Amino acid sequence: MPYANADGVKLYYEEQGEGIPVVFVHEFAGDHRSWEPQMRYFARRYRCVAYNARGYPPSDVPADVEAYSQAIATDDIAAVMRHLDIQKAHVVGLSMGSFAALHFGLRYPEMAHSLVVAGGGYGALPVNHDRFQEEARLMADKIEQEGMQTVTQAYAVGSGRVSFKEKDPRGWQEFADQLAEHSTQGSALTMRGYQARRPAFTEVEDGLRKMTVPTLVIAGDEDEPGLEPSIYLKRNIPSAALLVMPKTGHAMNLEEPARFNDALQDFFSTVECGRWRSRELPDEAGTILKSG
Repeated sequence: MPYANADGVKLYYEEQGEGIPVVFVHEFAGDHRSWEPQMRYFARRYRCVAYNARGYPPSDVPADVEAYSQAIATDDIAAVMRHLDIQKAHVVGLSMGSFAALHFGLRYPEMAHSLVVAGGGYGALPVNHDRFQEEARLMADKIEQEGMQTVTQAYAVGSGRVSFKEKDPRGWQEFADQLAEHSTQGSALTMRGYQARRPAFTEVEDGLRKMTVPTLVIAGDEDEPGLEPSIYLKRNIPSAALLVMPKTGHAMNLEEPARFNDALQDFFSTVECGRWRSRELPDEAGTILKSG
């Protein structure tokens, strides 16, 4: 099996295609297999890489909770790219992976052609940040006590997954089956070490407002916890655009793969031909006429 070394932690990856690199970073409830509709589509034109985060076998599962954090998850993207001698890539993240992709743009802008921040922002605004952290710690306890097979029965039918299950029962069942296979230890440590301690968007707002990496923020309109944070990113990243996918939940890349792939292809193409523009962030929100 192919592995990248991230400070002594082995990260499993799969690679397909040739061309400009695209690196896919999965959500908490996913793994490299979650990106299969994108790997098959984009590998026709791009060099595609999907990897399993630490804590997700066959990647290593470090036993120390301090081996899991926002900064480490961000550095792991860079480690995979360096292992594969990738100087620069489009970095596509979903949910937990979108946080890593966003922070990658803050810390490694020279390594990013672009960023896709999809289904991101759960608990990332001050109004619900503390509550999200507490819920993440409780979820980590629940995973340890009951195991992933049991927890999956509730997690896979959360409010952001309902539309996926209704539209595509077969695809949803595959997602749920894969989730149930995840490491109980790795999932609990990821929830406690990474999810429960990741910073709010406001803690990195200065960096966001200076970021120039082309960024596409995508939200599903039926993924309620991600809507306001996605708007926040649009308002605070000069190089960001916001796409809201109608009648779509959290895992939009699986729920609506054709729409998702089309949006990414258009975004990548616009960036690659130098036509993606940044804008001056407004000093005042909600005004029609520019003062002065």
